[in-house]
Amino acid sequence: MKQKLLAILLLLVILVVGCTTATPTEEAAPVEEAAPEEEMEISGEGYTAPAPAFNPVPLDAGAQASCSTVAFDGSKSAKIAYMPPATEFNYYQAIGAGIADLAGELGVETFMLAPQSGSDIEGQMGMIQDVLTQEVDAIILSTHDEFAAAPLVQQAVDAGIAVIIVNSDIPNFPTPVHGVVGYSQRRGTYKEGMYVIGMFGGSAKVGVLEGLPGYHSTERIGGYLDAFVDFPGMEVVASLPTEWNVETGNTAMMDLLQANPDIEVVVTANDYISIGAARAAEALGREDVAIFGNDGDTTGLEDIAAGRWDATVNTTPYLMGQVALNVAMDCLNKVYPGGWTETPTVIVDQTNVNDYLCKPENLYPEPSQTYPCVGE
Repeated sequence: MKQKLLAILLLLVILVVGCTTATPTEEAAPVEEAAPEEEMEISGEGYTAPAPAFNPVPLDAGAQASCSTVAFDGSKSAKIAYMPPATEFNYYQAIGAGIADLAGELGVETFMLAPQSGSDIEGQMGMIQDVLTQEVDAIILSTHDEFAAAPLVQQAVDAGIAVIIVNSDIPNFPTPVHGVVGYSQRRGTYKEGMYVIGMFGGSAKVGVLEGLPGYHSTERIGGYLDAFVDFPGMEVVASLPTEWNVETGNTAMMDLLQANPDIEVVVTANDYISIGAARAAEALGREDVAIFGNDGDTTGLEDIAAGRWDATVNTTPYLMGQVALNVAMDCLNKVYPGGWTETPTVIVDQTNVNDYLCKPENLYPEPSQTYPCVGE
């Protein structure tokens, strides 16, 4: 009887073990299904970024869409939409001019679509929705509100449209994108912050003029503040928002100086704010206030050459546009590995501004007059 009982127990153990070992085999099937997706990844080995950019570095985990999934098959000429946040800024027109000029050489169809005002976020979102119905192959996008744009970007990526973010260094756009092209915003203004520190011996009353809230303003103003943090003498006494343009830069500067007459330095999030700030300082008889911008806009460079304000982070927008179009085409041709492709920056003041103004072919619009290159 005991032997029969032991035999029954042994049989039950075998059955239980057999059932439990079968379960992982059934659950493992999805892992095998994921393997082909990994094989589709594009290798970055041997890829060289278009000049004058640096080779791409990876985006944050989960932020990268693969160029292998874009729908473009090369059977027709590519159609690419360039969508900046506004037409009111010559800076974005300069990026567009770089794109348009290179498109002509490559035989690519491009068009620009943007609202007039940089604060018209809803207008830009409506335009992106429209473009999604126009059978474009790629979108080169810059936006002042990445979170508002994210759902539409996701729709574009899901539809096989390549999405390249331009004039940015964002490593983690809220939804995956195929690539990012632009300069290091925080590093650029950090360099300029250190320039200001050297100019004032590490001690000055500082006013800050921000852009609209968002990634761009946070990074650009953050670079200045990162530089100032180790120098207690660089005292930030006030910070005001603007809408990125000349008019609000002028108004904010008026308010800033009237409320804080001891301010000696003003740092801004872009050149348009600086242009407006310089006009306000002149109207108040405060040409003694040093003003620093960020962009490399033609009007800003001419202002610096004329001594109206002091220095900017020159980000060469015309060349950035050409890099962005090249990257978009590399993605459509499924050779771009993804990531952030950095474009160069340089601090420009009165000592070197003519080096850039004397080359109108790299600027948009062209300077209002001819500037001699150094040594001519």
